Amino acid sequence: MQSCIRRRRLSPDRIKNICVYCGSSPGNRDEYKATATALADALVSRDIGLVYGGSSRGIMGVLADAMLKRGGQVRGVMPDSLVQKEIAHNGLTELHVTHSMHERKSMMAELSDGFIALPGGFGTLEEIIEMLTWAQLRFHEKPCGLLNVADYYDHLLSFIRHAEAEGFLHTMHREMLMVSDTPLDLLKQFDDYVPPRVEKWR
Repeated sequence: MQSCIRRRRLSPDRIKNICVYCGSSPGNRDEYKATATALADALVSRDIGLVYGGSSRGIMGVLADAMLKRGGQVRGVMPDSLVQKEIAHNGLTELHVTHSMHERKSMMAELSDGFIALPGGFGTLEEIIEMLTWAQLRFHEKPCGLLNVADYYDHLLSFIRHAEAEGFLHTMHREMLMVSDTPLDLLKQFDDYVPPRVEKWR
């Protein structure tokens, strides 16, 4: 499969847009919405635009609304088959409607200089892991991170350490996934990110 992401390393001052994957449901904790709002604060304070899935619902909607309220730039990307189901946000800076999920993910990746996952379900997990896999394969050199709100991703991180211990994941590739429970700290980790120079195959 050919990647649509250019092979380039971005210095911190060139991070102009960050893609955020998150749930189209609100979840059961107030912390999820609060952290989405805090992420919007952090992005706008750094003049970083948001790229996301385009929905007006759930954590996705909270994040987009918070960005727009603060004067931030928000680009949504959604396949036409989901425009009605996910209820596309009609107040975005830009809304790109694609023909397929594959086109959606490729466009989101191409528009972005880094990737963050807030809490979410299968789609959120699939999307951040795909971007991390592409980084492992050196299809791109963009930072990937988890906002581990209320320890939401602890079990995933435990599994990743297990995969490393069982010899399926190189330590340097495991360390590519940056983790924090606060947006500003995660963005600082992005500033310091240096892509590993180790091959997947040993």
